[in-house]
Amino acid sequence: MKKLLTILPCFFFLEAYSQEEIPDASPQKLNIVKTNMTAYAFRNINLTYERAFNQWFSVNMGFGAIPEGKVPFINSFLNDEDEKIFQNLRIKTFNFTIEPRFYVGQGYGKGFYFAPYYRYSKVTSNTFDFYYDYDAPDGNTYSVPLKGFGSVNGNSGGLMVGAQFFLTHSRSLVLDVWIAGAHYGSGRGDFTMSSDYVLTPDMQAQLKREIENLDLPFVNYSVETNPNGARIRVNGPWLGFRSGLSLGYRF
Repeated sequence: MKKLLTILPCFFFLEAYSQEEIPDASPQKLNIVKTNMTAYAFRNINLTYERAFNQWFSVNMGFGAIPEGKVPFINSFLNDEDEKIFQNLRIKTFNFTIEPRFYVGQGYGKGFYFAPYYRYSKVTSNTFDFYYDYDAPDGNTYSVPLKGFGSVNGNSGGLMVGAQFFLTHSRSLVLDVWIAGAHYGSGRGDFTMSSDYVLTPDMQAQLKREIENLDLPFVNYSVETNPNGARIRVNGPWLGFRSGLSLGYRF
């Protein structure tokens, strides 16, 4: 009897331990597929895949694309006068991001994380109409139309801070909170503007001043003109910010 009284507490302890620990000891689900729900407000169609390699380290890879459409928040960096210069301007974008994640919480894709990342971005415009007013020597002002198109590529690096949670008992539904992220790098591209008219040297000089006076924020560019139009070379800083809420499935 004495031996039985000694064994029974051990048995109950082992039973309680097994009920608590066995679910955690089961094979971990190491793959997560997610999409950033808040990005759809900006027409950004996106998909992300995360693979955990151990408790504290994973790699997150994401793709995003914005179908051709109006430039988001164009009014925030062009005044009314400048906006009239661009007619039917539309853009489309693509980005790829690779993001190693370091978890400081429970791990295996759960808890707070720090994530340095690299992002490649491309912005392409449609063939849009560009107008500028030419002040002729005869005292009259003429509206000169041009057709423009081009693209810009950006390479940047940054840091994301976030937290990821498992929402269901099966730990299959995932919420990924991008608390704050920012990246910085360089962007290069070319835009060509062509005219059906042969531009005189005076017309070229005024066109060059018109484009330079746009003074777009966060963009460094140079302008070259010729009798057929203008070429705009973009070569400068590339800055971006990231935040949002992603929903995903873990398997």
